[in-house]
This record gives sequence, C-alpha cells and structure tokens, in this order.
Amino acid sequence: MTLRSFFTLGALLAANVMLGGCAPAVVVGGAAATASVAHDRRTTGAVVEDQAIELRIKSALSDAGINKQAHINVTSYNAVVLLSGEAPSEALRSRAGDIARNAEKVRRVHNEVQIAAPSSWMTRSSDAWLTTKVKAALLKIKMANFDATRVKVVSENGTVYLMGMLTRAEAAAVTDQTQQLAGVQRIVKLFEYLD
Repeated sequence: MTLRSFFTLGALLAANVMLGGCAPAVVVGGAAATASVAHDRRTTGAVVEDQAIELRIKSALSDAGINKQAHINVTSYNAVVLLSGEAPSEALRSRAGDIARNAEKVRRVHNEVQIAAPSSWMTRSSDAWLTTKVKAALLKIKMANFDATRVKVVSENGTVYLMGMLTRAEAAAVTDQTQQLAGVQRIVKLFEYLD
C-alpha cells in the first residue's frame, strides 16, 4: 500500500467514524441536514430525540465509570437502542443494559455487548471500513421508494447491525446486499417493519 493510499484510507475511515451512524448530527448542519431529515422516515423530532438518547446514555455510562473498563457504542434509532462493543465482565455488560433501559424515552434496548477485552484500534478501524462498504453497497439497491440513508449500519468485530424503518422487501434487499460483502461475519437485523 502506498503512503498516499494509506492516508486516503485513513481519511475515509476518520470521516466514517466521525459521521457514520450520526445522521442526527447532520440535523445541525443546514442544507445537508434538511436533505437528510427529508429522506428519513422518522419525524424530525424523533431524529433529534435519538441523538439526545445516545448522548444521555453515553454520559450515564461515563458517569458510572463503565467507559474506563469497557468499549461500548450506543446507537439509537426511533428510540430503539443498540449497545454494541465489549465489556470484560457480565456485570458490566448488564449494568450498561440497565443504564440504557432506564434512560428517558427509550422504548427498547438490544444489548449486544460481548464479554471480551475492549477491541483494538485496528479492529475498530476495520469495522469502520466495513460500515463504509455496507453503506456504499446499499446505494446499489434499485427499488421503488428505497433510500439507503434510511438504514443505520453499525459494525462491531465483523458483525453488522442493521437498523431502520423498512418494508419487509426493503429489509430483505438490504440483508441480501450486505451478505455479499467480504468481511461480514454475521448480520443482526433490528428493523422496524412498516408492513
């Protein structure tokens, strides 16, 4: 790999980590935000509330000291929370789940935190790249009324979590497209079906 390719890959990964899975953050950004929210099946209020839920849970995990011992990602979509990452013990995993369940306005929690040492920077970079590949692949889906930006993609140690408000046909197309990608070891579908 050339030095230029390495820096390009690094820039793409950094952009994905900063922006990937953060559609609510785009709400603050003006014209791009309007386009993002306009395509989202959630209301603007729900998009903003999902961002607030994520911040509340992350803050509570930090206040409880869990983030010092574990690597836990928090993703909220339509008030359904996904906890992913690693915790060194079942007690920490359970405590993180309890904190998420007790957070204001959370409808459901999927605690997918694995009992393991926190993942390495290399693993997290690989997961960020996998998320980018999945998002790019979803742009290839040609279905009436399908919009790839309606799918929230989270990757953790080769497992791809898919969230969104989709029809069953859309969800099947998303799953099929994701299964075809190298590096995808497992898919967890957390969709809310519209039909």
